Amino acid sequence: MAFSDYYSGLQHVGIPSSSLENSEAFWTKLGFKKTGDFPAGNVIFLQRENLVIETWSGDEVVGKPGAINHLSMDTTDADAAFEAAKSEGFTLIDSEVQHLPFWDNGIKFFNVQGPDGVIVEFCEIVK
Repeated sequence: MAFSDYYSGLQHVGIPSSSLENSEAFWTKLGFKKTGDFPAGNVIFLQRENLVIETWSGDEVVGKPGAINHLSMDTTDADAAFEAAKSEGFTLIDSEVQHLPFWDNGIKFFNVQGPDGVIVEFCEIVK
């Protein structure tokens, strides 16, 4: 399969924050609801319909215009997608699939470098 066959669309947008409380209040006022809270990573997820925002504190680009850290694409097989991206010559930021203890069974993900420094993450929420 081609790399582009391994994802279905946007999973979330990663936006760094100087204050998770202020970010949560702002996005909640816009109609978002908190769907995930991960104190160990200082990360929260907020959702409104099909748009999910991941926000966290402690990033150097906080407060700068356009401070979006990454776009995350939804995949059901991060390992296979990683191998396809590697074989198709994409510029991989990660040397292997990464893991974090988010959600019930964790996540698997890797990042690809796009033009102009854009980071595209491919993320699997493990079932």
